[in-house]
Amino acid sequence: MLLNIYLKELKDSFRDRRTLLLTVFLPLFMMSGLVFFYENMVSGGEGESYALAVETSISRELSEIFSGSDNIELVKSDNPRKAVEEGEALAAMIVSTDFLQSIEEGTAAEITLIGDSFSQNSSNLMNAATNALTAYEKEVTSERLRAEGTDLSIIQPFTIKQQEVSDDEGSMFLLSFLVPLILAISIGVGTAPSAADLFAGEKEKKTMEALLMTPVKRSTLMLSKWLTIASVGVITGLVTLIVLTVEISLFTENLKKAVSFGENVYEIVGISLLLTVVYAVFIASLQMITSILGKTVKEAGSYSAPIMMLAAFPGMFITNVGLNELTFKHFAIPILNLFSQFKELLMGVVDYQHIAITIGSNLVIMIIIFMIGRALFLKDKWVMN
Repeated sequence: MLLNIYLKELKDSFRDRRTLLLTVFLPLFMMSGLVFFYENMVSGGEGESYALAVETSISRELSEIFSGSDNIELVKSDNPRKAVEEGEALAAMIVSTDFLQSIEEGTAAEITLIGDSFSQNSSNLMNAATNALTAYEKEVTSERLRAEGTDLSIIQPFTIKQQEVSDDEGSMFLLSFLVPLILAISIGVGTAPSAADLFAGEKEKKTMEALLMTPVKRSTLMLSKWLTIASVGVITGLVTLIVLTVEISLFTENLKKAVSFGENVYEIVGISLLLTVVYAVFIASLQMITSILGKTVKEAGSYSAPIMMLAAFPGMFITNVGLNELTFKHFAIPILNLFSQFKELLMGVVDYQHIAITIGSNLVIMIIIFMIGRALFLKDKWVMN
């Protein structure tokens, strides 16, 4: 009986165009858009050229400062600031009239860079221009010291080198945030229509009373509906992971280079699928509660909206936490542990203790939520409209 009701509910769910759209097509478009967005961020503007507005009277010597910067294109203008304001250039450089003369005489000279720090392209251009001017500044300083017979080591007694803990740290950081975020949102969005229809929808259509009059236990009826919501969530999560894998493998370069699990690839893939199933079951329980409490589909949707919004908050807390800084609480708190666990897995770390804490905490809380839902469903107050 349970299997028959479950298959019927599942079949009815996928007959609904909203469910099909939110389960399959929405994750496809979301993943495609965000994968390409993050790929563009990781590339750091490689191969792009930025227009830097300069005065028409700029000297050849000043122009040669940027000859080694392939991504800087000088655009001469009578009013460089206006050129930036009108969108003809991303940034502008204003040089004092006696700049070169001041350099030769050893007096103070000034260069002003004008740009929009809130624009990524403008910021990239200003940083590139600053680096080129800094290199020129060091060259002028070195020439002055040589002219005075001073050793150059006086102004540079040591050099500083920075190295990341692992290669492609930036790409992996973005992936560790991207994967669980889209997974959590897509599962939440995908399960919402089915959850709302299976409980609140039945009450709104006045068909819940007829279902309760059938010779089927309420617990069996509720379990079959919960399994339907969980199945929709699992399918949504699997579609999301498949789309992610295909997008990164075929259409990206930087993100593809960052993903390298070595000998743990099958192990990590298997754990990722298991985490997806556990999270989908957990969300199904929450969505079931909201649908039982709601008298109409619209009301149930209002209750479930905060659940989908919760998926974005853990990413804010885990963003600035290093891999070696993760503690018990990061794996014990639901939703947050999804981000923490994928952060480890995408870095190639498989910690079975953390995995057990993640799965165990989700299942325990899921059971508690499920029992609360069962208690509500057994009372006519919550199942009759």
